[in-house]
Amino acid sequence: MADTLSFLEEDFTCLICCDIFTDPVTLKCSHSLCEKCLQRFWTTQDVPQCPVCRKECSHDEPTKSLAFRALCESFKKRKPTAVSGDVCPEHKEALKLFCFEDKQPICVVCYTSKKHENHKCSPVDEAAGNLKEDLKTQMDRLHETLADLKKAQENCVKQAELIKEHTSMHENQIKEEFEKLHQFLRDEEEKHIRSLHKEIKLLDEKLKTRMKELSAQISDLSENMAAVWQDMEEENITFLQNYSDTVKRLQHPSVPNTTPELQEHQHYPIQTMIFTTWARMQNHVEQPPVTLDPDTASNKLLVSEDYTSVEYLEMKIIMHDHPERLYVGVLASQGFSSGVHCWDVEVRDNDHWTLGVVGETVNRKRLYKMDPKSHFWCLRYVNGTYKKGNKPVSDIDSNERPNIIRLQLDYDEGELIFTEPFRNRILCTYTGGFPERVFPYFCTGDVDTPLNVFPANEQKL
Repeated sequence: MADTLSFLEEDFTCLICCDIFTDPVTLKCSHSLCEKCLQRFWTTQDVPQCPVCRKECSHDEPTKSLAFRALCESFKKRKPTAVSGDVCPEHKEALKLFCFEDKQPICVVCYTSKKHENHKCSPVDEAAGNLKEDLKTQMDRLHETLADLKKAQENCVKQAELIKEHTSMHENQIKEEFEKLHQFLRDEEEKHIRSLHKEIKLLDEKLKTRMKELSAQISDLSENMAAVWQDMEEENITFLQNYSDTVKRLQHPSVPNTTPELQEHQHYPIQTMIFTTWARMQNHVEQPPVTLDPDTASNKLLVSEDYTSVEYLEMKIIMHDHPERLYVGVLASQGFSSGVHCWDVEVRDNDHWTLGVVGETVNRKRLYKMDPKSHFWCLRYVNGTYKKGNKPVSDIDSNERPNIIRLQLDYDEGELIFTEPFRNRILCTYTGGFPERVFPYFCTGDVDTPLNVFPANEQKL
């Protein structure tokens, strides 16, 4: 009889809680489970699936069977108490208490023994209720963590799409700018080749004219020489009578010199042409790049070899103290005293940076006072706060940190504007003019993220 009940128990056991079915339900894949166990399992899934075979379930599942439920209840009543595991294996008494020290159910005899002396214990139902509440609280926290992880994953996907979009845009900009340079060089090449062909054509025509003249002179000279030989064969009296005419035939014709013009053409150096083209190409670039001057960098800033990036170092660099070197920060190589100039700085997730312009005559060996009176115009981001000089800027949303900061300097109008180019929004503006020549200024205190400088594109602000 016990073997029969043991055999039947497998058919009445839920695969989730490993106990006899309580309110059993059946899925279309023929697997049965406790209704609460199945619903609890589905809360962890994005799409309802069978816990056994992982087959996706439809909206009309599961189904209840009153007959199967009655069979399960009947089986529970017929099943001996000992088989259920509710009896203490040591004292053969019912397990009515739960020991929180050993984390296991015990009987009354166990409770009074020295093994569980001074242990905190509670009735099984009370302990189970409290522990389930604790687990439920932990599960709620895990659900929140799961939601946060999914949100973070969604943000990563969006960030990847944004990076892909920006990469494509930057790639197109690079191609467009280099195509302009390629076209410029193709036009220059074609122009110089046309000029060369034109020059060679003129020289060739001159040479052909001279060759024709030379041919005529050769013919005349050959006829004269033949006539002289003929006169020399005459009788002496006849020879002497015609001697004056014979001598005239021996006069040497002038021979044109073609060497100077050939030398003049060969004298045109190819390197001069290349240098001239390079100089014109510089003028072709509408916005020359802003580059960093390493001789002005303070002893904790490292400028890249191409002078377009600066990073912060925890250890000081041993360097010569030039008069141009700053106490803090680094300047651009280019200074401005007129015109409109624009450059972009990639800050990304750098959490400590300062950007702006600084007057040429400021004392470079001490800390700046971050205000226009000290000839310093800047925007800063420090510890999650944007600052215009030393004053916090309240209308910039710190949750929407820009990756790129664009600085547009209109020296003649006396204006410096900081913008975020991708959202086309103004972050900060200085007006009132500049009393002297100014240099772009950069500073970072973040060891993980350098500042990268590059020319602004042609997009108007």
